[in-house]
Amino acid sequence: MHPPEAGGKPGGVREEVARHGQRERRRGQLHRHPRALRRPVVGEHPPHERFGNPEDLEEYLRKLDDPARAGWQKPDEVLRALEIPSAALIGEIGAGSGYFTLRLARAAAHVFASDADPRLLEVLRDRIAAAGARNVTPVLGLAEDPFLPSARCDLILSVNAYHHFPDAPSYLRRIRRALRPGGRIAVVDFHEKLEKARLLRDTEAAGLCVAAEHGFLPRQYFVVFS
Repeated sequence: MHPPEAGGKPGGVREEVARHGQRERRRGQLHRHPRALRRPVVGEHPPHERFGNPEDLEEYLRKLDDPARAGWQKPDEVLRALEIPSAALIGEIGAGSGYFTLRLARAAAHVFASDADPRLLEVLRDRIAAAGARNVTPVLGLAEDPFLPSARCDLILSVNAYHHFPDAPSYLRRIRRALRPGGRIAVVDFHEKLEKARLLRDTEAAGLCVAAEHGFLPRQYFVVFS
């Protein structure tokens, strides 16, 4: 089960989803956008240079969905640490095949799940439908912009995606504009992919401050910014 949508009040979730859908349509069918095909890549998918000739999708999905992943990714612990209010609107960057998306949908009022790989977004749509998760909006983003709704997100979560950002400070400033006042950005990424010191420099340059840091992930850092 997931929490009911808070669509009965002005400015509620349903109205924001409708507005966001209208903006997506005005952008002209993102799944056909030539830049989306040339510039792959934010999230749980092959590296930038391999997007034109990616590894087998089924094999990649097996890696993403490997039951052993829970042992080091600890998704339920991550969500508990974030203390997500049931009325929250969440922006997810690098949603991939939905490893975190459906968990977020059970915790929050609505999830805008952005990824720049259209193949994975199709998988995500199928999984959303199979789960009956009516409070998830898939969004096809670009490497430069996840196209999250402006000034609406209580929390933006990026898991294993940050090291893909081509211009991280610029990207951070862009996603910061998607936050409500008092909103947070949470970043989980691999130590081996990008040093935490680089993340902290980038976030400081984007005007963000560390609000919390969690050390229970064995392979990754987990930092929350405001």
